[in-house]
Amino acid sequence: MEAALAELESELGHGFARQELLVRALTHRSLANELAVNGQTDAGRGAVGDAGDYERLEFLGDAVLGLVVGEALFLAHPDWQEGELTRVRAQLVSRQHMAEVAAAIGLGNYLRLSRGEDRGGSLRRKSTVLSNCMEAVMAALFLDGGLEPVRAFADRWVMGKTAEQLAEELRNGAALGNYKSALQEHLQATHAGTPVYRLKGESGPDHRKRFQVEVRLTVSHGEPGKPLARGSGTTKKQAEQDAARRALERLRAAEAKAAAQTSNSEEPALTEPAAAEPAIREEEESEP
Repeated sequence: MEAALAELESELGHGFARQELLVRALTHRSLANELAVNGQTDAGRGAVGDAGDYERLEFLGDAVLGLVVGEALFLAHPDWQEGELTRVRAQLVSRQHMAEVAAAIGLGNYLRLSRGEDRGGSLRRKSTVLSNCMEAVMAALFLDGGLEPVRAFADRWVMGKTAEQLAEELRNGAALGNYKSALQEHLQATHAGTPVYRLKGESGPDHRKRFQVEVRLTVSHGEPGKPLARGSGTTKKQAEQDAARRALERLRAAEAKAAAQTSNSEEPALTEPAAAEPAIREEEESEP
């Protein structure tokens, strides 16, 4: 157990003076109940209240994370008003994003579950459990080291490129974080068809999976048409969102090119799907 905790501390960027806090943050209710029924003690019990699971820590972690992310956005974007700050913060601290962060650091591999729950293994991949546990770990970081380790972790894993992408979306008036909805609306508005997502591959060990997803354009009869883009992520949903984001970027670039051609030439403009197809081939060649 000590070796596993040391691995996780490395991912978190913080060595715990009170490791029982981290143990508690990783303990699911099923194990706490199992220990209570069997009259057993636990290394995490008594550190932050009577309950032996992470639920109380989850409450505190949610508040601490909201503060740290709000502070970072406030300082980084002095031109944003309250509404803009609130919208971006909501995306960054959302359960979906926190589950993706948890998956990225392999948090499910360290979850402490009862024997019954651990046998199937599904809880270690369940997004709700991962996001809740991630928030509890944020609370453990705060209680052990104050705001600094939470700031450092949030800057690297919670903010990072995601915050930059959301800021760019905000400038462009796109749907924050929900690229799949934005792509579907775009295709409907241009009467181009419907997006279809297909899993193209997986890589990495079980606790560090990466998924590759392709989005295609279905024009009629439910048959997948021309490829629009490929994306990757630590979950299938994240890979789909990445594919949709790439597709939107390419379709908009194709629109801009077509508009420029129309204004400068009498030749027919390049259609959206045809413009996206070469990009797919380039992406396949550069796929790791």
